[in-house]
Amino acid sequence: MSAVAATPRTGVVLADLLPATRTRDIALVAGGAVLTGLAAQIAVPVPGSPVPVTGQTFAALLVGTALGARRGFLSLAVYTLVGMAGVPWFADGRSGPGGASFGYVLGMLLAATVVGALARRGGDRSVLRTAGTMVVGSAVTYAVGVPYLAMSAGLSLSAAVAAGLVPFLLGDALKAALAMGALPTTWKLIGRRG
Repeated sequence: MSAVAATPRTGVVLADLLPATRTRDIALVAGGAVLTGLAAQIAVPVPGSPVPVTGQTFAALLVGTALGARRGFLSLAVYTLVGMAGVPWFADGRSGPGGASFGYVLGMLLAATVVGALARRGGDRSVLRTAGTMVVGSAVTYAVGVPYLAMSAGLSLSAAVAAGLVPFLLGDALKAALAMGALPTTWKLIGRRG
């Protein structure tokens, strides 16, 4: 059987390769929320910005890509709701709604959904497609996070871009590079075992 024939068809995300049960879906959604919460604890302050660099966005994009749009959305919704309810697993061990970086949490909720939909269309199967998927996911996160930062911190939009977008571009490029290596490689390994 050729590698092309063995590779799962478009319309399938990595999570779909596990035996389909309701328990699987619950475990994947909960696991994605926990992974995002743990990754948020990797936080490095950025001078001049109320928003730290975290592993949270990388986790959210991987969760969305691996689980697909529906489970990715549910996973980030659980993460968001549990954090709003008081579990200190937002960046820097924070919880509750509000704060300068809460818009990024809401943006990641949407981004996980978008990258999950793109992954279902093969957006994680090659290096270039994965790069595009990660760029779109990051853009969605910033499209919500930066305006929220401007409103919550009383900044102009240009000041919010300077404090809440520009300092993070290099880190986003590194995160995208990690995903560009990990996701297509996983699909290739699955294709070889198929």
